[in-house]
Amino acid sequence: MATLLCIETATTNCSVALSVNGSVIAFQEDTSKEYSHAERLHVFIEEVLAKANLTKQDLDGIAVSKGPGSYTGLRIGVSAAKGLCYALDIPLISIPTLQSLMLQLKGVEGCVVSMLDARRMEVYAAVFSSEGKELRETRAEILTEHSFSEYLEKGKVHFIGSGTDKFEEICTHKNAVFVKEKFPSAQTMAILAEAKHKKSDIEDVAYFEPYYLKDFMGTKL
Repeated sequence: MATLLCIETATTNCSVALSVNGSVIAFQEDTSKEYSHAERLHVFIEEVLAKANLTKQDLDGIAVSKGPGSYTGLRIGVSAAKGLCYALDIPLISIPTLQSLMLQLKGVEGCVVSMLDARRMEVYAAVFSSEGKELRETRAEILTEHSFSEYLEKGKVHFIGSGTDKFEEICTHKNAVFVKEKFPSAQTMAILAEAKHKKSDIEDVAYFEPYYLKDFMGTKL
């Protein structure tokens, strides 16, 4: 039975969950539109541990959302997770952000497209069955009215994540279902983290890097 800390900072949402044997026992989240990771993350870590009456030394591992997502958000979450794993000498577990996101809709009719905004009409997206099996790998892609047509023609497709608003503006297919205001959350990381921990599917703390998918594009001064 593992006690795992789950960290999610891939989007504007900042959340931390503490799980035991795959079940969340404490949770803190900031769903504001502003990036608050630097201010909130370590506070949330302390708060979930306090809620469970545990300390960092009780942890068996730390799971972090690995991306794709916000470059800065991912850096903050991964840096915090790596620092704690190194200091505590415990395993680091990486969780695909889009897979964790789709679990909020597990069991729905049809399939699920997890979709994160990536500027203009571009998104990071992956396609999953309603049971969580990956049907199409994560890609960075430009949206058109014909995007995901091969899945829409077969049945219901549920779109979730910060990229859904821009796709809803151009997609009129009757099988498209748009789930609003949903973001990756540490709560849905727990079951994936537990499964990886059991298999010792862990990362090298020294060399692990977030899955950016695209190179960082800074603002020119």
